[in-house]
Amino acid sequence: MKLIKKSLLGAVLLVASSLPAVAAEINLKLAHSWPKGFPIFATSVDKYAALVSEMSDGRIEIKVDSRNKHKSAFGIFDFVKSGQYDIGQSASYYYGGKDPDTLFFTTMPFGMTALEQYAWFHEGGGLELANEVYAKHGLQVMTGGNTTMQMGGWFNKEINSVADLQGLKMRIPGFGGKVMAGVGAVPTNIPAGELYQALERGTIDALEWVGPSLDLRMGFHKVASYYYTGWHEPSTELMYFFNKKTMDGLPKWASSILLNAAKLTGFNMTVESQHESGVNWSNMSSEFPNIQVRDFPEDVISALRRSNDELLKEEASRSELTQSIIQSQADYLKQIRQWTEIGDRAYLNNIAGK
Repeated sequence: MKLIKKSLLGAVLLVASSLPAVAAEINLKLAHSWPKGFPIFATSVDKYAALVSEMSDGRIEIKVDSRNKHKSAFGIFDFVKSGQYDIGQSASYYYGGKDPDTLFFTTMPFGMTALEQYAWFHEGGGLELANEVYAKHGLQVMTGGNTTMQMGGWFNKEINSVADLQGLKMRIPGFGGKVMAGVGAVPTNIPAGELYQALERGTIDALEWVGPSLDLRMGFHKVASYYYTGWHEPSTELMYFFNKKTMDGLPKWASSILLNAAKLTGFNMTVESQHESGVNWSNMSSEFPNIQVRDFPEDVISALRRSNDELLKEEASRSELTQSIIQSQADYLKQIRQWTEIGDRAYLNNIAGK
């Protein structure tokens, strides 16, 4: 009898192993802005696709295409809007030319820290405002991961006054680029894979990228010694873009998995960014003592603030929705910063030098 049972079991296993794998019920395509395998930014998308598959028990499969495949780092908005891809991952502020209101949902100069901004997105109405903007383009969005505080950039010369910014060619996207233009600099946007060469050849005089989490790998310290602290991107959020027609056609369980997996992946990416910046800065500061960390002079920061304030006034007059976004961010920052001041800032001040 035991022999018969073993034979039957073996037959069942043999048949099962010869059956084709069950196909996913839902197959989606995703495009992101980064080179294949690019640390943190691109790898988090691969993890997102794997998480969606796991959470759906294999019923949703996502094919991920990097910039190497689709050849357009800044084309994600149009790819998803047109339905060429069902999902995209990129930075919202890359698409200010498509809709200027998209600039507000990555980061803002002199704005919220990463934790403050996450609170605004998920508890203060920020995500609802983002979706109101993107709904006009047939898109739905979800937070996708934060770099945390970004550095003010790599410069090939020391900045001692506002005069040193006149005509300075700098890679700096988003609202920060507009602010720099307001003080005489010449902002430009360049894909990640071209940044080192542009700085090395003098096509640009300075650039901001992220911070130690990614800057060490990029090698900017080899061609520019001055590393300035941040002001323009205190909390840079990436986003997942979903084609609204695709989402509306999915069963509720599937769209819920896609959105919640994006939110969780965003949290994981933020933690990884913070961790890698700590590790890499320790390595950079010890292995490359030529790096000179600088704060921008007080008069430069004051000029940048004035430029920022003037631009916000101009932007607020553009539409009621724009005004609502700017007011929402200002009100939320005013409220939550009071807690940050007596919480995190007080703690850091109290233990400084001890």
